[in-house]
Parts: sequence; structure tokens; C-alpha cells
Amino acid sequence: MTTLTSNRDAERQLRIDLAACYRLTALFGWDDLVFTHISARIPGPDHHFLINPYGLMFEEITASSLVKIDLEGRKVEPSPYEVNPAGFTIHSAVHAARHDIACVMHTHSINGTAVSAQAEGLLPLSQQSLYILSSLGYHDYEGIAVNPDEKPRLVRDLGTKQALMLRNHGLLTVGKTVADTFVAMYFFESACKVQLRAQAGGRLLPVPQPILDGIIAQTKVSTRDTGLDQLVWPGLLRRLDRHMPGYEV
Repeated sequence: MTTLTSNRDAERQLRIDLAACYRLTALFGWDDLVFTHISARIPGPDHHFLINPYGLMFEEITASSLVKIDLEGRKVEPSPYEVNPAGFTIHSAVHAARHDIACVMHTHSINGTAVSAQAEGLLPLSQQSLYILSSLGYHDYEGIAVNPDEKPRLVRDLGTKQALMLRNHGLLTVGKTVADTFVAMYFFESACKVQLRAQAGGRLLPVPQPILDGIIAQTKVSTRDTGLDQLVWPGLLRRLDRHMPGYEV
């Protein structure tokens, strides 16, 4: 197999996974009409990445409709669609700084945005929250993310972490794969949902710090060290095939 064919195959698989991620985001109810975004870095030296066609609903996105752009926001292949300027600002900043990750996911979910507006942020109230709290940063709200000057602060606040709470705005996760990034968002969103329900129910019982400190090691044991993404992604794709097929075209 030639390098060119190998690269095309890798991009094709990445497009399928990213389109599936968009569809799953809609299926789980985390989309916000057309106003959030998920991106994936294409393997290779060109620093190109894929992002959603601005104006398509997430349940409409397919592998072939994803837009390929560079770190300057320029389309590198013909597409009838443009990209979300705020999406470009956030995603280009992270991709340029974090060479260890391949995917960036950002949502404006109701639960996530509600917790992002709370002064104390995410609390250690659930098993789901512990996974996120082990690698979580915070970024103060600066308005709709269209100002390139915000990029250094986004990068600084994310650091080497996997999750970032965008104050008064929403949630962001990163990962080495699309699957890894989606699963992290699932736990982030679930933790926020549990927190809001717990706060509505009465006196809170936080998880002790020593348990939080050991959660990553415990997660490796509970997943047989296969990784959460590898464990659940095939099942998520089967669910998507039942409820929202057609993403791979």
C-alpha cells in the first residue's frame, strides 16, 4: 500500500468517526442547533483538520460533508459550506498547541452550561465527576469566541488537561481519538446533570479527596486497561446505526 493510499484511508476513517460523533451528539441531545463544533486533526505534516459545515444540523452531517481547513481557517479542498468563525478560533488554538491530541469537542448543552455558570464549577458529587475532575481546567468567558487574542488564554487554561469548562459558555474535551473525546464529553455532561439534580434534592455529600486521587488507577482496573473509548465506541456506533444511519457516506 502506498503512503498516499494509506493517508487517504486514514482520512476516510477519521471522517466516518467524526461524522458519527456529530450524529451521536445530536442523538444524546447535546447539540445547539448549528452553533457548536467538533474537529479532528488529519494525520500527516500539513496540519489540516476537519470541522462541521456551518449551517447543517448535526444529525445531517456525513463523512463527505465535513470541511477540511488549515490552521488559518482556509478551506484546502472545495466545499459549498463555510465554517463557524468561533469554531475556528477555539479549535485552531487547541490543535496548534496540543500535538498530542487529535480531536476537540465543544458543546453548549443545558446541563454543562448551567454548571459553567456556577461559581464553584464542577463538584465531586458523583463517580462521573471524578473522572473529569482528574483532568479539568477553567476558562473565563470573554464573549463569543471570534477574537484571535483569546487563543493564548484558551491554550493556557486547557494546559495538558483533557477537559475545560468554559465559564458561562459550555464544555470542551480533547482526546487522542474521536472516540476518546466523545466518551470524555459523555462523563463531563453526565457529571453536570447529576450535580444539578443533587443540588435540587437537598444537602450534598462530596466524595472525599483520597478517592478522587485514585480514580484513574481504578478506572484502568474497571475497564481491564483497554480504555473507555475502545470499550464503548463500537456499541455507540451500533446504536447510531439503529437510530440515525447514513453518517458514513
